[in-house]
Amino acid sequence: MFRTLSLTALLLASGAALAENTKPQPLPIVETIPAARDTPYPGTLKLEVDATDLDRNVFRVVETIPVAAGARDPNGDMVLLFPKWLPGNHSPTGQIDKLAGLRFTAGGQTLAWKRDPVDMFAFHVRVPAGVKAIEARFDYLSPTDGNQGRVVMTPALLNLQWNLTSLYPAGYFTRQIPIEARARYPEGWTAASGLPATREGAVYRYQRTDYETLVDSPVFAGAHYKRVPLSPRVNLNIFADNDKELAAKDDQLAAHVRLAEQAVKTFGAQHYDTYEFLFAISDEMAGIGLEHHRSSENGVKPGYFTDWATSTPARNLLPHEFTHSWNGKFRRGADLYTPDYRTPMRNSLLWVYEGQTQFWGYVLGARSGLVSKQDTLDAYAAIMASLDIQYGRRWRPLSDTTNEPIISQRRPEPWRNWQRPEDYYNEGLLVWMEVDSILRRESKGTKSIDDFARAFFGVRDGDWGELTYRFEDVVSTLNTIQPYDWNKLLTERLDAVGAPAPLQGFEGNGYRLIFTEEPTPFYKAGEKAGKNSNLSYSIGIVVAGTGKVSTVVWDSPAFKAGIDVGDSIESVNGFAFSPDRLKEAITAAKNGAPIVLGTKKGDRLAERRIEYNGGLRYPRLEKTAAGEAGLDRLLAPR
Repeated sequence: MFRTLSLTALLLASGAALAENTKPQPLPIVETIPAARDTPYPGTLKLEVDATDLDRNVFRVVETIPVAAGARDPNGDMVLLFPKWLPGNHSPTGQIDKLAGLRFTAGGQTLAWKRDPVDMFAFHVRVPAGVKAIEARFDYLSPTDGNQGRVVMTPALLNLQWNLTSLYPAGYFTRQIPIEARARYPEGWTAASGLPATREGAVYRYQRTDYETLVDSPVFAGAHYKRVPLSPRVNLNIFADNDKELAAKDDQLAAHVRLAEQAVKTFGAQHYDTYEFLFAISDEMAGIGLEHHRSSENGVKPGYFTDWATSTPARNLLPHEFTHSWNGKFRRGADLYTPDYRTPMRNSLLWVYEGQTQFWGYVLGARSGLVSKQDTLDAYAAIMASLDIQYGRRWRPLSDTTNEPIISQRRPEPWRNWQRPEDYYNEGLLVWMEVDSILRRESKGTKSIDDFARAFFGVRDGDWGELTYRFEDVVSTLNTIQPYDWNKLLTERLDAVGAPAPLQGFEGNGYRLIFTEEPTPFYKAGEKAGKNSNLSYSIGIVVAGTGKVSTVVWDSPAFKAGIDVGDSIESVNGFAFSPDRLKEAITAAKNGAPIVLGTKKGDRLAERRIEYNGGLRYPRLEKTAAGEAGLDRLLAPR
């Protein structure tokens, strides 16, 4: 008893002593990386990339970097950066994790280096006194399989992005850093880029330029290649896994020629000296759609030319990326422009950058005949329908979706319909269609969004710098074309929560969204390309031919039945699953038949009864105007 009391007293005394827990203070973060200054870099970087290791998918880099006082940290070490914030990606997606074997030398002596403790993309290199230049060597280990990232090197073609295979000195605007680059490709291959080059066998020596322009001038190279001039200043560079995919018919190529013509007629200027479409048709190299000022990276699946009738969805890619030469590269949101690839980008104007590009991509596809008018109308219907069931509208304004590239960096998301990611693309299209309809209405047909395009993008012909703008500049330009309360309209469209999708523009331009039991050819082509059945507008799922569920619409009949993304549908009303059997069950449910699905997730089996009797529903547009409507005039060739 005595010992117990003594122990209790001791614990009470200890508790009193420890009444206040330890409270540390954080170590301050000291910025040691020089800020970018708009002043010329004293010297020219020299970059060599060996892109011949097709067995291991490794790019080997040797780079010579003149030493500059403005690139040194407070300790006198030189700071070199790997690009982090990438234009076109709108996010910090630099692949620093794939850099390996980094070594710095000067005069044959290895130099010590340390990674910055805060910015993992920065390296502090100890440079001895008197050293004029240092040499950096490293490997970029590009993915060998899709689960590691985008595959950019295959036995038949490759995509060299200079931002992945180079470092640049801190302390300077990237446009002020001169650089000379050369690359070695496999023997017998051809390379294409927006940056001119001279060829010496397998080595391409690129024109001396600045680092910003180099990063904006990626390369496609391959063994199977065809070059098609589209205009005196625009070329289509086609690469493929084999020669069969290069076999384009004359009328198919003629549509691409008209694309170059229609873009210039629409915007009224060209913001490039020459423009190179880098276009890959491949099952092995991963697809891409990435804009640059004098080129674009474009990748589609096989069949673009050889299965023309069903490649319609893929033919929106080139018009979209071409439009970016005007919108996004030349005219750029002021908060999106940065002096280097370390400064964070702010995406508030992506509804213009991407939204209006999405708008013009479809318009130019129709005007050129690259996509038929009917397929364009059917594509619009699919867009309108998808946004009208976007459940995330209840909590997330359109303006906030411009932050999505930074938030998610396009990683897979479990409930996209509730999260509402990146709607600034397609809902931006709807907003600009509404702008067009109001311009036509208020001006009694004398003005349209074409007038905005020429006023906003069609200035300073031949200039391929960056002309930045703010929200107020967009409003001001619209008011010079047709007075209206554009500030109120655009603010409401950007910041409203809970409002239905803004379909008014199509309705004002003479078309409305309806649903029928038969999908349009465009919708079928999309299902074929995706290898799925899109039943979003009936039971609320997208399901692969294998039964795997890839999408569940929030609060839809399937959602209420407990079906999740990732479930596998094993049976339909007691019979083995097939897409046709599921569609037949949805149709039969109109007359009271059940829809009972057997699902599997891992080892768990479940029976899901879907309460729905509305039949199959597929979106399409119905014309409501008599004669030629505003949308008809918008899609007509210039």
